[in-house]
Amino acid sequence: MKATFQSVAILVASASAALFAACGGSNGNGQQMQQTAPQIAVITVEQGSSDLISAYPATIKGKTDIDIRPQVSGFITKVHVDEGQHVRKGQTLFTLDQVQFQAAVDQAKAAVALAQTGVNTASLTAKTKQDLFDKNIISEYENQLAQNSLAQAKAQLAQAQAGLVTAQKNLAYTVVTAPSDGVVGKIPNREGSLASPSMAQPLTTVSDTGDVYAYFSLTEKDLLNMTSNGEATLEARIQAMPDVQLRLADGSIYPITGKVATVSGVIDNATGSSTVRALFKNSNGMLRSGSTGQVLIPNHLDNIISIPQKATSEIQGKKFVYVVNDSNKVASVPVEISPVDDGKNYIVLSGLEPGQRIAVEGVGTIVRDGITITPTDPAQKQQQQQQQ
Repeated sequence: MKATFQSVAILVASASAALFAACGGSNGNGQQMQQTAPQIAVITVEQGSSDLISAYPATIKGKTDIDIRPQVSGFITKVHVDEGQHVRKGQTLFTLDQVQFQAAVDQAKAAVALAQTGVNTASLTAKTKQDLFDKNIISEYENQLAQNSLAQAKAQLAQAQAGLVTAQKNLAYTVVTAPSDGVVGKIPNREGSLASPSMAQPLTTVSDTGDVYAYFSLTEKDLLNMTSNGEATLEARIQAMPDVQLRLADGSIYPITGKVATVSGVIDNATGSSTVRALFKNSNGMLRSGSTGQVLIPNHLDNIISIPQKATSEIQGKKFVYVVNDSNKVASVPVEISPVDDGKNYIVLSGLEPGQRIAVEGVGTIVRDGITITPTDPAQKQQQQQQQ
């Protein structure tokens, strides 16, 4: 009996210990579950002002890009410039073979001299006939023939002189000059090549890059937003636009600001956009025709809520953010976003109120609707990641 009582006591003690351990384990698991709530960076949205920069891909063109083509046919005898060289208006670029054109000028001069002799002879004859007619020695018919011969000789002289002018112009065209100040482009044809007005490829291109145009596109929606859906004219809004900047292909910012000059009046049906032209000064010749970049348009806005783009997710064309309540539980909320953004931040038009907290990391992956998180400050989270 004593042994049996001891056995029962041991079983009761073991059960009590197991029950205590079970209770303690449950508390431990609860703490562990609470500790496994992911640490997510959270910000409190506030109302304020923002200077957003909208970037548009642009192609840079010289104020004038003039294709240089000869006005007469001939072999190139000399190329006077090189690619990339700055030239002045009237500077010689190419010389074509002048032999045949010089011969044509000499021939035209001889024709003029011959025609002039004919005029002189006809003039003497006409004067003599007129004197005889005045004395009633010859008939009016014979006198009129002499006058007609003089008129014919003068016409032949005028024709010869016109031929001389044409021959001289053709000779002058053998010297191809720059039509404006600018920079010489590619020169595909060199000495010995045949040049003609009908050639498909120009001799070169002279780009006037003292001022350059940056061409970019605005969508139909952008234009409507610019005019506030018709409340203001496009011309007035263009005049009121702030100076724009140009981001070059290497990521640097061009030191001189520009101005939006014109917007095309036609929207391309294929792209749904209109071409816009911004003018930039280029006195140092840093910008070259044909290069690319981005036009940066500043947008200053007051009394707005701005959030990072990484804090949003998109479902079926709608934007959502994850709002964190007082219990640190996450709920997805749809928001309306302004079409103007800088590539990093969105302007919220509706869906959020100042003072609300939103998750700014793990959106769409760790952060899901209905989960509980451990909010952390974004700066502290970044510092912890750097320390690790």
